[in-house]
Amino acid sequence: MADGTKVAARAMILAAGMGTRLRPLTDRMPKALVPVNGQPLIDIQMEKLLSAGFSDITVNVHHFADMLEDYVLTHYSDKANVHISSEREKLLNTGGALKRARKYFLDCDDPSPVLVHNVDILSNADLSALYSNAVGVDALLLVSKRNSSRGLFFDKDMRLVGWQNFKTGETKSSIAGFRPEDYVSYAFSGIHVIAPRALESMDHWGDEFSIIDFYIQEAVHLNICGCVASADFRLLDVGKIDVIDEAGKFLSSLNS
Repeated sequence: MADGTKVAARAMILAAGMGTRLRPLTDRMPKALVPVNGQPLIDIQMEKLLSAGFSDITVNVHHFADMLEDYVLTHYSDKANVHISSEREKLLNTGGALKRARKYFLDCDDPSPVLVHNVDILSNADLSALYSNAVGVDALLLVSKRNSSRGLFFDKDMRLVGWQNFKTGETKSSIAGFRPEDYVSYAFSGIHVIAPRALESMDHWGDEFSIIDFYIQEAVHLNICGCVASADFRLLDVGKIDVIDEAGKFLSSLNS
């Protein structure tokens, strides 16, 4: 995707995970500090967000929390308004992480949407364009047509209606009698924009929950939509140790 117009905006990097599939590297460091081409994953994401104009960035921490917090504050406090959302006592999953960090997004003079990015996702996504397109919706999920074991389903207006695990056949939907074959499916990128109204709707949810479960259940009340990536979209999930070498080549190709 081509670079879009830069915007001043808020973002959150989900970086608290244990990174068990990246062992033995994560036996001595957080997943966010695992290097790709000598560059920690957190640097890759922070620099991409900064270059896209995001100047208020929250990072959640759990595994090797002190190490990651020290690294982020040391390297980026002078480049952005940085917040550390601590999950030291317990991992809160992707939805719970956003609920815990809400104070950094809502307790301000001008609450605005938050772009959420998994720390282990590499892509050529135009983050500023996605953020700018999240107007009039409560959440905008970047999706694409690619091989995946799970899919999100949308109606003709690209409103979220359900989810399915293609390996097990398990489905989730807030629609009675949901039939996946009646809708179009896309793979989720792990990149999305969530608006203040959706964050406020988390009040009745517990401390720990999946953001996908939240989106699926709240889709009947909120306007949660998919944004289909352009044809040149490329993505790699750096979630396994055997993907590190591939990730280095992938990152080099994105920067060439």
